[in-house]
Amino acid sequence: MIDTIVTLAAFAFALGVIIFVHEAGHLLVAKAFGVRVLTFSLGFGKRLFGVRRGETDYRVSLIPLGGYVKLGGEIPDEASGDPREFLSKPRWQRVLVYLAGPAMNVLLAIFLFAGLFMVGIEVPHLPDVPPVVGVVQEGSSGARAGLQRGDRILAVNGNRAESWLDVASELAYSPDRPVRLRVERGQRTFTAVVTPKGDPREGIGADFAGLYPIVRPEITAIDPGSPAEKARLQVGDELLGVDGVPVANSEQFVAYIQKSPGRRLLLEVSREGRRLVVPVVPRADGKIGKLGVYLGYFQRYGPLRAFGESIEYNLQLTRETFRVLGKIVRRELSAKGALSGPIEIAARTGEAARRGFRELIHLMGFISLSIAILNLMPIPILDGGQIAVLLVESAMRRDLSLRIKEAIAQVGFVLILILMVTVLYFDIVKRLPGLF
Repeated sequence: MIDTIVTLAAFAFALGVIIFVHEAGHLLVAKAFGVRVLTFSLGFGKRLFGVRRGETDYRVSLIPLGGYVKLGGEIPDEASGDPREFLSKPRWQRVLVYLAGPAMNVLLAIFLFAGLFMVGIEVPHLPDVPPVVGVVQEGSSGARAGLQRGDRILAVNGNRAESWLDVASELAYSPDRPVRLRVERGQRTFTAVVTPKGDPREGIGADFAGLYPIVRPEITAIDPGSPAEKARLQVGDELLGVDGVPVANSEQFVAYIQKSPGRRLLLEVSREGRRLVVPVVPRADGKIGKLGVYLGYFQRYGPLRAFGESIEYNLQLTRETFRVLGKIVRRELSAKGALSGPIEIAARTGEAARRGFRELIHLMGFISLSIAILNLMPIPILDGGQIAVLLVESAMRRDLSLRIKEAIAQVGFVLILILMVTVLYFDIVKRLPGLF
């Protein structure tokens, strides 16, 4: 019951913020151009409650799966020629009104991710991680292909690998499909073929072919009175090595410490750009060595760099979105696994909220960007479709007939309806697989 309440509350919060920001973009730009705004609604259908300010009714409506801004004279049948009506405004102003909603969603995503980069994201920032293999899981496709720790991946399916993100993206979105890797080991290069194991529910290569990067953990907390505190280790120290052995991941480091109770170790850490060697003696807890530290993966930047990294991160997510759409069109990736509807989004929002506020904010940034991309698609009745019509009219230097516009709107409504039914079906199949 509590999980259900958390899920519903998190979903309402996340979607409410994202929809409010989107519709606020339309509202603010419309008012800036002197357009009469009749309604600002969070949700569709029957009005539940709200307040009227001037000529605008600000309301919350019954169906919480979107929102809308109703502009005076937006529909040709309702236009009277009033200069404050939407259709009386120049086309470039109307384009900007439609563009404002998705633009605000992009800005929201940038600010959310920038905030996370400033406080610290507890996951590896893969664009900063070199395409070097740190771990090869035993029995995995990567192990069978002969890959080893320290191998540098130069290219994936013929595309140059600049960072581990390029590797992970191709492996994740090639479930049960062979992926060609161009690999450098010492002075020689060779080709290896791996096959990521697909996740039936998610439609992705869930095991990444058993290949993981070198991502060095950081100390996120230290127990009072522990060997780590006595050795003057600090929160934020990045673990580079122990006794001359490079640290590839937290599991490797923990295993080494556990095998060394009471033995003096030399830890190599990076602290504020300086490399330090810190002697430490793990305490014995039975036969297991413990330091009293908590480990995680952090990316933390100052405000200016945080916004720069956020912009780059949003660009990367946009590229990945179109890469996924391309794979769906080419039938290289299951649409069922890649697309999510309201049920799946609500479930994932609840899961993120239970993991912590940062996870929820990260998911909100991703959803906000995804909504911006969807709305800019040239699909009739969406913002992108409306902009496309206005651009066509600008090129023709005349308005399309009312009959053509009505036909375009009807096609758009049918397409959106089909999309909604499809993603709802996918959601039910993924969440209740036993029914199908």
